[in-house]
Amino acid sequence: MSDLHHKHSHTDGHGHHDHHGHDDHAAHGSLKEYVIGFVLSVILTAIPFWLVMGNVFENTATTGYVVMGFAAVQVLVHMVYFLHMNFRSEGGWSMMALIFTVLILVIVLAGSLWVMHHMNHNMMPGMSPGGAHQMHNME
Repeated sequence: MSDLHHKHSHTDGHGHHDHHGHDDHAAHGSLKEYVIGFVLSVILTAIPFWLVMGNVFENTATTGYVVMGFAAVQVLVHMVYFLHMNFRSEGGWSMMALIFTVLILVIVLAGSLWVMHHMNHNMMPGMSPGGAHQMHNME
């Protein structure tokens, strides 16, 4: 009898094994969701590339802020379409991961802006665009 009970606990009556430890009701994403995520990722990469290569904005700081905005949106697209994070997850783990991701994103973006600003501010005179002209005048 224990063999019969053991057999029924691992099959669904048609010989198919049930999956222990897996949430079958949890969304794992469909091909359509992956394609949407991929297309959005390509668009969110191509637009900033075009903005930088086409020198669309005269002010480089504006270009930097717009590119960082696209980067932040792309992180969210990856979280939703590839990591399948949403607000319906049990136990709040998805919400904690979202908060952690937003915190890391803010730290990375703010840190990048801070480093780039200080690198630009502290450049040697000969290294900046037009700096060769300044050095030439010093001689």
